[in-house]
Amino acid sequence: MEEPAEPVDPEADQPPPSDDHAFLGHPRGLATLSGLEVWERFSFLGMQAILVLYFADAVADGGLGMDPGTAASVAAAYGTMVYLVSVAGGWLADRILGSYRAVLWGGILIACGHYAMAVPTAAMTWTGLGLISAGTGLLKPNVASMVGKLYRTSDDRRDAGFALYYMAINIGAFAGPLITGWLGEHQGWHWGFSAAALGMTAGLVQYVLGRRHLAGRKHSAEYALAPDAMRRAVRRTVAGLLAAGALATLLAALGWLTMGRFVDLLTLVSVIAPVVYFAVMFRSPRVTREERGRLRPYVVLFLASVAFNFILFQAYSTMMLLASTNARTEILGFHFPASWYASALGAFEVALAPVVAALWVKMGRRQPHASNKIAIGVVLGGLSFLLMVIPTSGHGGEAYRMAAWWIVGSYLLLGLGDVLLETSGMSATTKLAPRAFASQTMALWFLSLALANGIQAQVVKVYGHVSAPAYFGVNGAIAVAAGLAVFALAPWLRRTMHPVH
Repeated sequence: MEEPAEPVDPEADQPPPSDDHAFLGHPRGLATLSGLEVWERFSFLGMQAILVLYFADAVADGGLGMDPGTAASVAAAYGTMVYLVSVAGGWLADRILGSYRAVLWGGILIACGHYAMAVPTAAMTWTGLGLISAGTGLLKPNVASMVGKLYRTSDDRRDAGFALYYMAINIGAFAGPLITGWLGEHQGWHWGFSAAALGMTAGLVQYVLGRRHLAGRKHSAEYALAPDAMRRAVRRTVAGLLAAGALATLLAALGWLTMGRFVDLLTLVSVIAPVVYFAVMFRSPRVTREERGRLRPYVVLFLASVAFNFILFQAYSTMMLLASTNARTEILGFHFPASWYASALGAFEVALAPVVAALWVKMGRRQPHASNKIAIGVVLGGLSFLLMVIPTSGHGGEAYRMAAWWIVGSYLLLGLGDVLLETSGMSATTKLAPRAFASQTMALWFLSLALANGIQAQVVKVYGHVSAPAYFGVNGAIAVAAGLAVFALAPWLRRTMHPVH
């Protein structure tokens, strides 16, 4: 059925006025998009904080009974799938749906996925994770690109705006695990998933109510396909999805497509996809010579993001498992669920983001180059894992309980690194993106998260089979080395990343 014609809003496609300072000195649309992400992160990270614990919990206690390494690997594979779908989400926004509708439909799919996970059956769990993956792929890259559209490229408020945006969404990252963790431990895992569903619903409501403040909220895509090409693309997409679903069902029925092979397949795709995508963008006739020159340093930023997020995502997998088995869940006599440790990461990012934003505004043109901010973030991520070598050393195979402050300290380093890297990385992405691939380049940034998760899905399999100091020490050292490599490339990056400063 065709959608009814909607009233034309003559201001829908207009850029934001340069003097729009209504939200803490930033455009009012930043409040709408930040509010959406508060609830999206509440639902996504609230669910993810308990997901690996749900996988690893005994069946008799309501879990799926996986061993810790497998639970962490499957959780990472889910993250891989979420960010792989971001490529399709960016393409759909650029060519068919437009950013506003891509985000709206993405949010609806996410909400439906969380409602499905609230049903206490394994089949509905996998159905829900599939819906959330599809919805997040539509929503995440396009919200971030919409933030970029609120500012002109030369606007010095851009990095500070992304820092405020990141602070706002981490309010959700802080609150989500508190609610879902308490419900999961005291009422059952699926009650926690229900809270995530309600959070995403709230986010959708405020997004629709605040859409008049968004820049470029046209209903058609900015680089829409011609009608015939669009119909062919829709037919091929639907046919491809049905064929893939049928093939997966057949292979699963024959016993070939096991969970382990599915995880390995996602890792392989996460490696191939960014290579292919970079090749397509470098060769596209829509990309000018100047834009192609800016893509070369972007490859370095992409790899830096992979190194950092490989560490960051383990805050919700191996670190959660470590917290649940070898960390005290008590501070000053107050007992709390192990999943609450994940809230510490969000709390630090909420607290640090405005400090970082204010510092960049005060420094103006004297602030560090974006590549150096990213390099510092990667080093801090590695140090967060190296710190864990100290409390996990010298215990052999004996059970032990480290003080809560060790994990809190690790999350402090990780939170500061995340604020530095993600805000600078997303801001640089919106500046370096070729015009014809605006949303898709942000999707490429999320492909770095897919690759980080894909690598993690393989590495975490050894968790529990090697000593904790070796596991955290080796991974942390590799991340620190990657950050130092970005520092070494700083002179070349400064020359080639114009207009990023």
